[in-house]
Amino acid sequence: MTDTANPSDTATSEKRGSKLKQVITGPLLFAFIVGDTLGAGIYTLVGTMAVDVGGVIWLPLLIALVVALLTAGTYAELITKYPHAGGAARYADRAFGIPYVSFLVGFLMMASGITTAASLANAFAGDYLSALIAVPAIPAALIFIAALTLINLRGVRESLTANLVASVIEVSGLVIVIVCAGIFIGGGQGDPARALEFAADVPPLQGAFAASIVAFFSFLGFESAANMAEEVRNPSKVYPRALFGALATAAVVYLAIALGAVMVLPPADLAESSGPLLDVVAASGAAVPSWLFGLIALVAIANGALLFMVMASRVGFGLAESGLLPDVFDKVLAKRGTPWVSIISVGLATMALSFVGDVATLAETTVLLLLLVFVSANISVLVLKKDKVDHKHFSVPRAVPVLAIIASIVLLTQQTGVVWLGAAAYVAVGSVLFLIARYGRKRAEAKK
Repeated sequence: MTDTANPSDTATSEKRGSKLKQVITGPLLFAFIVGDTLGAGIYTLVGTMAVDVGGVIWLPLLIALVVALLTAGTYAELITKYPHAGGAARYADRAFGIPYVSFLVGFLMMASGITTAASLANAFAGDYLSALIAVPAIPAALIFIAALTLINLRGVRESLTANLVASVIEVSGLVIVIVCAGIFIGGGQGDPARALEFAADVPPLQGAFAASIVAFFSFLGFESAANMAEEVRNPSKVYPRALFGALATAAVVYLAIALGAVMVLPPADLAESSGPLLDVVAASGAAVPSWLFGLIALVAIANGALLFMVMASRVGFGLAESGLLPDVFDKVLAKRGTPWVSIISVGLATMALSFVGDVATLAETTVLLLLLVFVSANISVLVLKKDKVDHKHFSVPRAVPVLAIIASIVLLTQQTGVVWLGAAAYVAVGSVLFLIARYGRKRAEAKK
């Protein structure tokens, strides 16, 4: 399949003044968000949550869902009001008009995509891959990232078509877990009481908020679609439906997984595994080969990593178009319409980061970065309420972003010093790139 535009795509692109092609339909966008969300963490982080809350995994998931829905409302308004690549960075630029703030928001978004992809690459090379073949983790992670980079270069339509297929597979894996757990529990086995037992050595409230950081990672995905808005057909109509439909789907699936997992296996057993859902299926005694479920989990993890890499590359493209990253980042392949410099840069950065930190630490770093971005987006939507556009768009009451800001700040207080240090390193690197871009712009202007 090639990435050629039909006449209507080209016309729409020209009408919006975009270099990117509008090829993403409602079903593809829904699949993008569902695939990004369901593949982002539930396959790997159930055990991490169990460390903090014992069997009450469903509670941090509910807390995370509330925070996600509040900020999703903000994104629905901003994206349908300003359907351009760049996401939160573009919104910050419109709201504050301070180039460095706009850049920092965008760069943190880009960094979150890279960090997430690195986290999932490490998860890919863990227990799930071991169920299929014994290979060294680091080479496996690097080959994995290289393959995703090639798919991203091929084109957004190819990337999202691959996502559509992978989303069906990953959802089937979660359905297998739910069915296996249901049969096991329905047969009088397991321990339903564990779903109400907190970890013995952690205060319940403290544990719930700590676990909500990791739980929030499992809901990430809706913000990635903000950076695809320039490639979506009729975003004002399509995006809100796809967004809230995807979050509702993820919530139902996650709660069923959380309840089933702790009833089948003790939280301590989940906490010790990097492939907890594989262990749940095995413990249920269902006739599901470990290699088959391992393969499904790998597809889910790969799908999430691919979509975050697609998002990060589009953020880089948007920042370059705005003059906030060096011009080279907005180079696009003539025939395929993909931002190749940004894509390759994201791939190389993801490879480098995969050497640093474990899955949980990288996941927490992603959440911190995105919470900072979400605070900016929620402030931006309040500032931009007075800004009028010439088309219909989704709108939320002012109370929604205010509550989202408060919730985000509460979650930020739960982050550790190591994670804050990682975020500071990103800010330092980003600031250097910003200064390079400014210097390049000034030199170019001086030559005119």
